[in-house]
Amino acid sequence: MFGDYEAQRHWQEITFNLPIKQWYFNSSDNNLQYWGLDYPPLTAYHSLLCAYVAKFINPDWIALHTSRGYESQAHKLFMRTTVLIADLLIYIPAVVLYCCCLKEISTKKKVANALCILLYPGLILIDYGHFQYNSVSLGFALWGVLGVSCDWDLLGSLAFCLAINYKQMELYHSLPFFCFLLGKCFKKGLKGKGFVLLIKLACTVVASFILCWLPFCTEREQTLQVLRRLFPVDRGLFEDKVANIWCSFSIFLKIKEILPHHFQIIISFCFTFLSLLPACVKLTLQPSSKGFRFTLVSCALSFFLFSFQVHEKSILLVSLPVCLVLSEIPFMSTWFLLVSTFSMLPLLLKDELLMPLVVTTIAFFIACATSFSIFEKTSEEELQLKSFSLSVRKYLPCFTFLSRIIQYLFLISVITMVLLTLITVTLDPPQKLPDLFSVLVCFVSCLHFLFFLVYFNIIIMWDSKSGRNQKKIN
Repeated sequence: MFGDYEAQRHWQEITFNLPIKQWYFNSSDNNLQYWGLDYPPLTAYHSLLCAYVAKFINPDWIALHTSRGYESQAHKLFMRTTVLIADLLIYIPAVVLYCCCLKEISTKKKVANALCILLYPGLILIDYGHFQYNSVSLGFALWGVLGVSCDWDLLGSLAFCLAINYKQMELYHSLPFFCFLLGKCFKKGLKGKGFVLLIKLACTVVASFILCWLPFCTEREQTLQVLRRLFPVDRGLFEDKVANIWCSFSIFLKIKEILPHHFQIIISFCFTFLSLLPACVKLTLQPSSKGFRFTLVSCALSFFLFSFQVHEKSILLVSLPVCLVLSEIPFMSTWFLLVSTFSMLPLLLKDELLMPLVVTTIAFFIACATSFSIFEKTSEEELQLKSFSLSVRKYLPCFTFLSRIIQYLFLISVITMVLLTLITVTLDPPQKLPDLFSVLVCFVSCLHFLFFLVYFNIIIMWDSKSGRNQKKIN
């Protein structure tokens, strides 16, 4: 049905031509089977704003019914311009300010860091090529990270609430925000300043949600219908070829066909909860800005790998916090961001984005390699694995080759991704296995993500030991 490009255009058509109470309901004018609106209210308001501009330029772009499947060079330019404007207003300022706030690095490094984040190919290709507005929700989330990291907790909470109310997938980041802020309240004391902060945060969250949802709270059925659209559990455990556990495991065992639907929901919840629990507990008990950033990565990756109803593009929710630790672990961050882009290869090829994929990936890799000298930063200290290695060497004194193993794994990883890309582009799959190459891409990417999940959790869980060792050295 013309893809996500048509979905975004259709939402402008619906929000402009129909009353607000009909936006999420099925009707003769709003067939929910044809790209029905399934994002929170802020996305709908944004679509309406874009529709007013579209109406001024060319009313045919959003004409009810007759504009379905509309596509022209002028309209493509308009739609991509709306993404660029959203970037300039929300995402890019957040990235620049975040990099300016980085401590203990030079101005040149801050500029290089901002450049590398903005050159991340995954977000560019999905927002401008496949076509979505992920930079809006990710930008709000980044403003939230800035806020709570700089002790502007109320502003940070407000920004993150806007992110959730733009795209519900921002729930991937919700537990680290909750645990970090709760940990701050515990630290201040729940019988004094901590309790006051907790009340203020609760009021901020409730007030921001009420303001966003006010037009849909007049009737109970209206609210329930929006929620049903936001969380369509009937769609199944996963959709299309996504590089998570359930899609990869289904190669060997057809989980969607064997397990009852309700059991799939339960098992995905249990795996997700258990995989993110250690990092969240640690962040609540020992809140720190560094722990918060790494827990954002770990929790988002847990959600992507194990949760219910995951899309390929959801890896962008992991990539954002990885971008935030790019200056701390440049080698591993660059590696992850390359893999995350590769994991969306089937989707990008479907959109005929091979050349943009190659160009943006090479540009990003060169920028990271030259800005951070990533191949020189593979020691245990620079990979932040020193404390973990010391712990292992207590029992295995010969465990001195961890950094070399990671270097070899990186080389094997890059060769595998390049070969799989070339095979997918140049060869036709067997007739009996038409999805062979897509499944291989997903499976290989999933193995990478499991490795990164372990790696980031090691950094989180061994961080306090590293801190104590540093105090002893000082």
